[in-house]
Amino acid sequence: MRITVHLSCTECKRRNYSTTKNKRTTTEKLEMMKYCRFCRKHTLHKEVK
Repeated sequence: MRITVHLSCTECKRRNYSTTKNKRTTTEKLEMMKYCRFCRKHTLHKEVK
């Protein structure tokens, strides 16, 4: 029941990362602090479809 999701930067809106999540246990959208190579700093990345 794991699905692939993409994470996009909240500042530049680019999709930088892809990861998997368990849809049954994690029903809300993922939010992680990740490094954005376009912004050149750590920013909040949110799950997008």
